[in-house]
Amino acid sequence: MFAELSITSNFTFLTGASHPEEYMTRAAELGLSAIAITDTNTVAGIVRAWSEAKQIKRLLKERAAQDAKQGPIGPPVPGHIDHHRSHILTHVPRLIPGAKIVTETGFTATALASTRQGWAQLCRLITKGRTRAPKGDCHLTLEDLLQCTDGLLWLLHPSTQAEVQTGGAHDWLPQAERLSRRFAKETYLVLSPHYDGQDPQRFDNHAALAAQLNIPTIASATPILHHGRRRRMADVVTAIRTGCRVDELGTQALANGEQRLRSEAEMRRLLGPHADAVDRAAQLAQDCHFDLGQLRYEYPSEITANETATERLKRLTYEGMKWRYPYGATEKVKRLLKHELTLIEKLNYEPYFLTVRDIVHFARGRGILCQGRGSAANSVVCYCLGVTSVSPELGTMVFERFVSEARDEPPDIDVDFEHERREEVIQHIYERYGRHRAGLCATVIHYRGKRAIREVGAAMGLSQDTIGALSSQLWGFFSTNGLEEHRMREIGLDPNDRRLRLTMELIFEIIGFPRHLSQHVGGFIITEGRLDELVPIENATMEDRTVICWDKDDIDALGILKVDVLALGMLSCIRKSFDLLKLHHNETHTLATLPPEDPAVYDMLCRADSIGVFQVESRAQMNFLPRMRPRTFYDLVIEVAIIRPGPIQGDMVHPYIRRRNGEEEVSFPSDELGQVLGKTLGVPLFQEQAMQIAIVGAGFTPEQADRLRRSLATFKKHGNVSEFRTLFMRGMRRNGYEDDFAERCFSQIEGFGSYGFPESHAASFALLVYASAWIKHHHPGIFACALLNSQPMGFYAPAQIVRDAREHGVTVLPICINASFWDNVMEPAPDGSLALRLGFRQIKGISEEDASWIAAGRGNGYQSVSDLWRRAGLDPATIARLAEADSFRDIGLSRRDALWEAKALVKTKPLPLFDGDIDGEGIDEPAALLPQMTEGEQVVEDYVAMRLTLRRHPVALLRHLLTPGTSCTDQPYKRYKAFGKPKPAPMPLPVTRGNPD
Repeated sequence: MFAELSITSNFTFLTGASHPEEYMTRAAELGLSAIAITDTNTVAGIVRAWSEAKQIKRLLKERAAQDAKQGPIGPPVPGHIDHHRSHILTHVPRLIPGAKIVTETGFTATALASTRQGWAQLCRLITKGRTRAPKGDCHLTLEDLLQCTDGLLWLLHPSTQAEVQTGGAHDWLPQAERLSRRFAKETYLVLSPHYDGQDPQRFDNHAALAAQLNIPTIASATPILHHGRRRRMADVVTAIRTGCRVDELGTQALANGEQRLRSEAEMRRLLGPHADAVDRAAQLAQDCHFDLGQLRYEYPSEITANETATERLKRLTYEGMKWRYPYGATEKVKRLLKHELTLIEKLNYEPYFLTVRDIVHFARGRGILCQGRGSAANSVVCYCLGVTSVSPELGTMVFERFVSEARDEPPDIDVDFEHERREEVIQHIYERYGRHRAGLCATVIHYRGKRAIREVGAAMGLSQDTIGALSSQLWGFFSTNGLEEHRMREIGLDPNDRRLRLTMELIFEIIGFPRHLSQHVGGFIITEGRLDELVPIENATMEDRTVICWDKDDIDALGILKVDVLALGMLSCIRKSFDLLKLHHNETHTLATLPPEDPAVYDMLCRADSIGVFQVESRAQMNFLPRMRPRTFYDLVIEVAIIRPGPIQGDMVHPYIRRRNGEEEVSFPSDELGQVLGKTLGVPLFQEQAMQIAIVGAGFTPEQADRLRRSLATFKKHGNVSEFRTLFMRGMRRNGYEDDFAERCFSQIEGFGSYGFPESHAASFALLVYASAWIKHHHPGIFACALLNSQPMGFYAPAQIVRDAREHGVTVLPICINASFWDNVMEPAPDGSLALRLGFRQIKGISEEDASWIAAGRGNGYQSVSDLWRRAGLDPATIARLAEADSFRDIGLSRRDALWEAKALVKTKPLPLFDGDIDGEGIDEPAALLPQMTEGEQVVEDYVAMRLTLRRHPVALLRHLLTPGTSCTDQPYKRYKAFGKPKPAPMPLPVTRGNPD
């Protein structure tokens, strides 16, 4: 059977017009023996096709079992491909990994990995080109190709010059000769149709060219479409790539939809007398023995000179137990620890836990606060290793749920670090393992929502007004199969306009298309050997960052472990709070040693006094807190997880509150589900519970539940969660559950597709909720100071944080040229308490370097604006910004006076010898009599300069106008007067035409 060995997918971004998965499915329909996804200088899309092949194999297996049980006709089985066409799939095409290598001179050759060594050579070749170029580019030369060793097959694509004459093809022929001599038995020349009426002559010329090079020919359609109906999409992505409209593409547009995946019969017809190249393509595919499933990921062994990984993990864990439990661990903890260590050893996961421990140990040694979370983080082992500060005794989670011999899944531990210092941890990982062994995962940016509307609309020539109107209806637009006619008319669009209808179809079609690669937020791949022999490495946009081209779904499919090194702003805030507590109160705290279960802290949360508190500061959470009334740590775990799309969309919030408040009886649909839902009063709230309902309630097999779980993470990109609905509803109905309960459960599962929240993550976040709430309640000034110094983060602006601190009795002092530093600080107040002194970081336009120069030159204090200018070395523009922030008030200069002096400064300082009165020079100019600013003007200027004010709230200046009984005729003038503005001139009456009556 024919094998297509040179396919361009949409992972050749904005060039290919079909997904790798679509090529694999289409190849199965056409009966191809093998296909090769060969994107230009990348292997980013290969895993998608490989995963689809596994899905087809599973589907055929399940279909065969179903046919044997029920006959040839049966209900569809959920999967990734079209169930209604599954009966025509008879086999699984084999995937041959490869890439189309394009050098800087334009020389093009498809490289196929025939062996594992060939795959390593291909990855290192692409890595070489990518790492010497900026992100998104690849700089390779013919010399780089010639340095490759065995294991690669080369398919040469003749250039347009090579088509003119076989004897002298300018630069292409010498390069082809060098490559064919270097790899004499591994080089072929591609015969591919161009569908321009000149193919017969072209095939003859290329066959003669192959004979001249002494290499055989092979056949390839070189498709960029899996089906001809994608021709329109190919033109759209070309228009987006070139920055023009579709109707301006000219010769760049496809003349037809023929450049698609083709069957063996079609290729033989097209090639005519050269049809033997079809047979050679099939034979060449048989000679390629490498499969992505043969990749064996080797995690770093983490073996030291004197200990194995098992011995080291056991030693560190028991040492940590003495640290965590200074008065001795309970028998339950000891039993759990022994059980976990046994299971980890059985699955050979010791190196993974040691790697995470070492990263956390490095961070703690640098004073960087961190907190682990994830499927395996809430265990006794991680608690004793210091990875997490959540005691496993607080929860009810079972270790086997996360690290299970039966599931054969790698553990998952995410570690959050202070957002300001995470880069230190990332660079440490690069330094320790080397960039040839460590790299960040990629994140594939897909077309969704506004980007699809904006770019497709522009390519189709829609006006900006029309694109804006479509964007304004974004959610309604994607909630149905297009905008209804009446809604289009409501926004001023004509539903019968042909171009608009076509644009809408293309927008829906491009949803889910990859657009470019970005870097993952912190998922590290670390290997024992060379990472660049497992997957290509390339430069990220950010300096000193390198990434691989596969995203987290791809590495999960291949069973590759990743360590998530994430950033969290609240950890920066908490660490700074701990430092301030140590400095001012000599109190030493960690996340694990804060006084637990403080009733006063829960009282504060019940009042929804939670501005700035982690995870419960949103309006939705503040509205829910008084209804929830948390009193224990596990209440906070539920609080974190319940205000999420999953429980809200599944209508689980109100039933839980009613049951918690005794307004509704706590009942369970069955005893089996009672064991799953007992701790949440019979209402599913966590992702793990939703998966357990699928297994226990709907009869899903563990493999089906795992596919459902994986589909949750890709819901936004592919939307295939709903394909499990029929199987889920049928299973729940078969087991005696009501349709209403089943519908709500599946709605919750779909909600988790948008944002799933497992119990293990909720427990880790709940500790940060309690820690931030404890600091806010007992030390509101310190909490506000740390929060301001950790900006930007959270829901609230500095003005709201400062106002909340003052409402809690904190004295807040203004920015002062002689008392402030870059950061906000706590300083003694006259009454003996601590006051919060605002820092220069609150002023727009002031840098940390400027602030350091102010503090360094301060001495016994600045006496004037010119004194600051001379001693601190600031430029006049920076001093003007300080004046606009009213930072000279404490030395007797008003805002306007200080700004007047700042504007008189020149950019170049006078020499000291001439800086004075010489023969009457340097006499001070007469003092300027500047008008005093009103309070309203001061407030306005405060917000302009600092985004906050310590004066009255702006609305307070208008309060007398907002109270009943105030004359309406006076309100406009009084409003201007309140802010110190002159009364505006009366507007002229409009000119009317005709009789005004």
